[in-house]
Amino acid sequence: MTVVQAKNVVKDYGLPAQAVKGRLQGQVVHALRGVSLDFEEGEFAAIAGPSGSGKSTFLHLAGCLDTLSGGTMQIRGEDTAGLSKKALAFLRRKYIGFIFQAYNLIPVLSAEENISFPLMLLGLDKKEIQERLAPVIQALGLEGMEKRRPAELSGGQQQRVAIARALIKRPALILADEPTANLDSQTGREILEVMLDLNRTNGTTFIFSTHDKMVMEYARRVVMIRDGQIEADQRRSA
Repeated sequence: MTVVQAKNVVKDYGLPAQAVKGRLQGQVVHALRGVSLDFEEGEFAAIAGPSGSGKSTFLHLAGCLDTLSGGTMQIRGEDTAGLSKKALAFLRRKYIGFIFQAYNLIPVLSAEENISFPLMLLGLDKKEIQERLAPVIQALGLEGMEKRRPAELSGGQQQRVAIARALIKRPALILADEPTANLDSQTGREILEVMLDLNRTNGTTFIFSTHDKMVMEYARRVVMIRDGQIEADQRRSA
Protein backbone atom coordinates (compact mmCIF):
# COMPACT_ATOMS: atom_id res chain seq x y z
CA MET A 1 0.00 0.00 0.00
CA THR A 2 1.21 3.53 -0.80
CA VAL A 3 1.57 5.45 2.46
CA VAL A 4 2.79 8.77 1.01
CA GLN A 5 2.19 9.91 -2.56
CA ALA A 6 3.51 13.30 -3.64
CA LYS A 7 2.88 14.61 -7.15
CA ASN A 8 4.52 17.79 -8.46
CA VAL A 9 4.72 19.20 -4.94
CA VAL A 10 5.63 22.86 -4.73
CA LYS A 11 6.29 24.83 -1.54
CA ASP A 12 7.14 28.53 -1.53
CA TYR A 13 7.88 30.65 1.51
CA GLY A 14 7.57 34.43 1.53
CA LEU A 15 10.26 36.34 3.41
CA PRO A 16 9.67 39.77 4.98
CA ALA A 17 9.67 42.67 2.56
CA GLN A 18 13.01 44.42 2.04
CA ALA A 19 13.89 47.81 0.61
CA VAL A 20 15.27 47.35 -2.90
CA LYS A 21 16.27 50.54 -4.71
CA GLY A 22 13.91 52.58 -2.58
CA ARG A 23 10.96 50.17 -2.95
CA LEU A 24 9.70 47.42 -0.63
CA GLN A 25 9.86 43.99 -2.21
CA GLY A 26 9.13 40.62 -0.68
CA GLN A 27 11.39 37.67 -1.36
CA VAL A 28 10.06 34.22 -2.19
CA VAL A 29 12.02 31.08 -1.32
CA HIS A 30 11.22 28.09 -3.52
CA ALA A 31 11.73 25.27 -0.99
CA LEU A 32 10.30 22.50 -3.22
CA ARG A 33 10.06 22.73 -7.00
CA GLY A 34 7.74 20.06 -8.38
CA VAL A 35 8.77 17.02 -6.31
CA SER A 36 7.09 13.67 -7.05
CA LEU A 37 7.74 10.76 -4.66
CA ASP A 38 5.90 7.65 -3.48
CA PHE A 39 6.66 5.71 -0.31
CA GLU A 40 5.24 2.24 0.20
CA GLU A 41 4.24 0.50 3.40
CA GLY A 42 7.25 -0.89 5.30
CA GLU A 43 9.91 1.32 3.72
CA PHE A 44 12.96 2.48 5.71
CA ALA A 45 13.92 5.51 3.66
CA ALA A 46 15.99 8.67 3.97
CA ILE A 47 15.61 12.00 2.22
CA ALA A 48 19.10 13.45 2.21
CA GLY A 49 20.69 16.70 1.18
CA PRO A 50 22.48 19.80 2.43
CA SER A 51 20.91 22.38 4.70
CA GLY A 52 18.20 24.29 2.85
CA SER A 53 17.71 21.58 0.23
CA GLY A 54 14.01 21.08 1.05
CA LYS A 55 14.19 17.73 2.87
CA SER A 56 12.63 18.95 6.13
CA THR A 57 10.00 20.86 4.16
CA PHE A 58 8.95 17.62 2.47
CA LEU A 59 8.61 15.90 5.85
CA HIS A 60 6.53 18.77 7.23
CA LEU A 61 4.18 18.54 4.24
CA ALA A 62 3.94 14.74 4.48
CA GLY A 63 3.25 15.13 8.19
CA CYS A 64 0.44 17.65 7.62
CA LEU A 65 2.38 20.27 9.59
CA ASP A 66 2.41 22.65 6.63
CA THR A 67 0.31 23.28 3.52
CA LEU A 68 1.20 22.94 -0.16
CA SER A 69 1.78 25.81 -2.57
CA GLY A 70 1.08 23.48 -5.48
CA GLY A 71 0.73 19.83 -6.46
CA THR A 72 -0.87 17.08 -4.37
CA MET A 73 0.08 15.09 -1.27
CA GLN A 74 -1.84 11.97 -0.28
CA ILE A 75 -1.49 10.10 3.02
CA ARG A 76 -2.83 6.54 2.71
CA GLY A 77 -4.92 7.68 -0.24
CA GLU A 78 -6.34 10.79 1.44
CA ASP A 79 -5.57 14.08 -0.31
CA THR A 80 -4.33 16.71 2.15
CA ALA A 81 -4.94 19.68 -0.15
CA GLY A 82 -7.84 21.80 0.96
CA LEU A 83 -8.27 20.08 4.33
CA SER A 84 -9.03 22.30 7.30
CA LYS A 85 -6.58 22.61 10.21
CA LYS A 86 -8.88 20.39 12.24
CA ALA A 87 -8.96 17.73 9.52
CA LEU A 88 -5.16 17.84 9.13
CA ALA A 89 -4.76 17.45 12.90
CA PHE A 90 -7.03 14.39 12.80
CA LEU A 91 -4.98 12.89 9.96
CA ARG A 92 -1.77 13.43 11.97
CA ARG A 93 -3.22 11.84 15.09
CA LYS A 94 -4.60 8.87 13.16
CA TYR A 95 -1.72 7.89 10.88
CA ILE A 96 1.52 9.72 11.70
CA GLY A 97 4.18 9.63 14.41
CA PHE A 98 6.95 12.24 14.64
CA ILE A 99 10.53 12.08 15.89
CA PHE A 100 12.32 15.44 16.06
CA GLN A 101 16.01 16.17 16.55
CA ALA A 102 15.16 18.36 19.56
CA TYR A 103 13.04 15.52 21.06
CA ASN A 104 10.18 17.96 21.91
CA LEU A 105 9.39 16.22 25.20
CA ILE A 106 7.21 17.97 27.79
CA PRO A 107 9.59 18.89 30.65
CA VAL A 108 7.07 18.56 33.50
CA LEU A 109 5.90 15.08 32.45
CA SER A 110 7.61 11.79 33.25
CA ALA A 111 8.91 9.49 30.53
CA GLU A 112 5.80 7.32 30.62
CA GLU A 113 3.52 10.37 30.62
CA ASN A 114 5.35 11.79 27.59
CA ILE A 115 5.04 8.45 25.80
CA SER A 116 1.33 8.04 26.54
CA PHE A 117 0.40 11.68 25.81
CA PRO A 118 -0.73 10.98 22.19
CA LEU A 119 -3.11 8.29 23.46
CA MET A 120 -4.64 10.73 25.93
CA LEU A 121 -5.27 13.11 23.01
CA LEU A 122 -7.01 10.25 21.20
CA GLY A 123 -9.26 9.74 24.22
CA LEU A 124 -8.16 6.21 25.13
CA ASP A 125 -8.96 5.04 28.66
CA LYS A 126 -6.29 4.34 31.30
CA LYS A 127 -6.52 0.57 30.93
CA GLU A 128 -5.82 0.60 27.19
CA ILE A 129 -3.05 3.16 27.64
CA GLN A 130 -1.33 0.90 30.18
CA GLU A 131 -1.72 -2.11 27.90
CA ARG A 132 0.03 -0.26 25.09
CA LEU A 133 2.61 1.42 27.32
CA ALA A 134 4.35 -1.65 28.77
CA PRO A 135 5.45 -3.34 25.49
CA VAL A 136 6.66 -0.05 23.98
CA ILE A 137 8.75 0.75 27.07
CA GLN A 138 10.22 -2.75 26.95
CA ALA A 139 10.95 -2.55 23.21
CA LEU A 140 12.85 0.72 23.65
CA GLY A 141 14.81 -0.44 26.71
CA LEU A 142 13.28 2.16 29.03
CA GLU A 143 12.45 -0.11 31.97
CA GLY A 144 13.27 1.63 35.26
CA MET A 145 13.11 5.10 33.69
CA GLU A 146 9.33 5.44 33.51
CA LYS A 147 9.07 8.04 36.29
CA ARG A 148 12.04 10.15 35.25
CA ARG A 149 11.48 13.55 33.69
CA PRO A 150 13.39 14.55 30.52
CA ALA A 151 16.02 16.51 32.48
CA GLU A 152 16.90 13.30 34.31
CA LEU A 153 17.55 11.38 31.07
CA SER A 154 20.53 11.35 28.71
CA GLY A 155 20.16 12.51 25.12
CA GLY A 156 19.92 8.94 23.89
CA GLN A 157 17.31 8.08 26.52
CA GLN A 158 15.27 11.16 25.59
CA GLN A 159 15.36 10.13 21.94
CA ARG A 160 14.17 6.64 22.93
CA VAL A 161 11.25 8.25 24.76
CA ALA A 162 10.50 10.30 21.63
CA ILE A 163 10.52 7.12 19.50
CA ALA A 164 8.26 5.35 22.00
CA ARG A 165 5.87 8.32 21.91
CA ALA A 166 5.76 8.09 18.11
CA LEU A 167 5.22 4.33 18.14
CA ILE A 168 2.58 4.01 20.84
CA LYS A 169 -0.18 5.20 18.47
CA ARG A 170 0.76 2.32 16.14
CA PRO A 171 0.95 4.76 13.22
CA ALA A 172 1.20 3.80 9.58
CA LEU A 173 4.05 6.27 9.14
CA ILE A 174 6.86 7.65 11.29
CA LEU A 175 8.63 10.82 10.13
CA ALA A 176 12.03 11.44 11.70
CA ASP A 177 13.59 14.87 11.16
CA GLU A 178 17.38 14.66 11.72
CA PRO A 179 16.90 12.13 14.56
CA THR A 180 20.64 11.61 15.18
CA ALA A 181 21.72 15.26 14.98
CA ASN A 182 22.10 15.76 18.74
CA LEU A 183 23.56 12.33 19.51
CA ASP A 184 27.10 10.97 19.56
CA SER A 185 27.85 8.36 16.90
CA GLN A 186 27.53 5.34 19.21
CA THR A 187 24.17 6.46 20.61
CA GLY A 188 22.99 7.39 17.12
CA ARG A 189 23.84 3.91 15.88
CA GLU A 190 21.97 2.31 18.80
CA ILE A 191 18.89 4.44 18.06
CA LEU A 192 18.99 3.49 14.36
CA GLU A 193 19.27 -0.19 15.28
CA VAL A 194 16.17 0.16 17.46
CA MET A 195 14.21 1.84 14.66
CA LEU A 196 15.37 -0.69 12.05
CA ASP A 197 14.31 -3.56 14.32
CA LEU A 198 10.88 -1.97 14.79
CA ASN A 199 10.60 -1.53 11.02
CA ARG A 200 11.41 -5.19 10.41
CA THR A 201 9.25 -6.51 13.25
CA ASN A 202 6.17 -4.32 12.88
CA GLY A 203 6.40 -3.22 9.25
CA THR A 204 6.28 0.43 10.33
CA THR A 205 7.18 2.88 7.55
CA PHE A 206 10.05 5.22 8.45
CA ILE A 207 11.05 8.31 6.45
CA PHE A 208 14.04 10.32 7.67
CA SER A 209 15.32 13.71 6.68
CA THR A 210 19.07 13.76 7.22
CA HIS A 211 22.53 14.76 6.14
CA ASP A 212 24.08 12.11 8.42
CA LYS A 213 25.98 9.49 6.38
CA MET A 214 25.30 6.87 9.06
CA VAL A 215 21.53 7.27 8.61
CA MET A 216 21.99 6.92 4.85
CA GLU A 217 23.95 3.70 5.39
CA TYR A 218 21.07 2.21 7.38
CA ALA A 219 18.35 3.34 4.98
CA ARG A 220 17.22 0.88 2.30
CA ARG A 221 16.27 3.79 0.06
CA VAL A 222 18.01 7.16 -0.20
CA VAL A 223 16.42 10.09 -2.03
CA MET A 224 18.94 12.88 -2.69
CA ILE A 225 17.46 16.36 -2.90
CA ARG A 226 19.10 19.68 -3.70
CA ASP A 227 17.60 23.13 -4.22
CA GLY A 228 14.10 21.70 -3.89
CA GLN A 229 14.50 19.09 -6.64
CA ILE A 230 15.28 15.36 -6.64
CA GLU A 231 18.81 14.53 -7.78
CA ALA A 232 18.75 10.75 -7.25
CA ASP A 233 16.56 7.97 -5.85
CA GLN A 234 18.53 4.87 -4.95
CA ARG A 235 17.24 1.60 -3.47
CA ARG A 236 19.06 -1.38 -2.04
CA SER A 237 17.92 -4.73 -0.74
CA ALA A 238 17.34 -5.29 2.98
